[in-house]
Amino acid sequence: MRLIFLGPPGAGKGTMAKVLSKRYNVAHLSTGDLLRANIQARTSLGKEAASFVDNGKLVPDQLVIEMMRQRLREKDAKPGFILDGFPRTTEQAKALDQLLQEEEMEVGHAINFDASDKKIIERLSGRRICGKCGAIYHLKNIPPKQPGICDQCGSALIQRKDDAEDTVRKRLEVYRKETAPLIDYYERQKLLRTVPGDLNVDELDPILKKILV
Repeated sequence: MRLIFLGPPGAGKGTMAKVLSKRYNVAHLSTGDLLRANIQARTSLGKEAASFVDNGKLVPDQLVIEMMRQRLREKDAKPGFILDGFPRTTEQAKALDQLLQEEEMEVGHAINFDASDKKIIERLSGRRICGKCGAIYHLKNIPPKQPGICDQCGSALIQRKDDAEDTVRKRLEVYRKETAPLIDYYERQKLLRTVPGDLNVDELDPILKKILV
């Protein structure tokens, strides 16, 4: 099983990727996690990426692709993988196609999570993160036992700037401009499957099961 998850931030890609990763024993590959892991481990690629991140610049596509190449060669990615958050642009998609061809891998589906702005804003603006251990909560869906306090380590919960409503709206604008064209890209390749991103996990799960049979 090799999947690409498409859709705006807050559409539920990461949540469903975690569910399917455990169920099917495939790797959940998030670009953000990949970058952080390389930077933290101070790999040669991580050091190079850090020089861009520290200066507030985007990490070049080719650097991300090379990290992805190395990650796909790891043992846990052999049974399959779910790409979450990559590719973000058509150029990245073309680079990914080249990488997969070189590694003799084929993607089964590109699944587009089609979610409304209203639901996305509700999900992201209600998200809270532990500033110490990184545990994620939601004021409505996954509230902490004690308001504002992490269940796991007792530290204060914060709202990331990226999750503030005004910022979410701007992120959606960027998505439509840069990432939405990927829907057409994968549709032309006959890989696209669209699912309703407004649904919760229990409602969406059987829909995805039918696609992945």
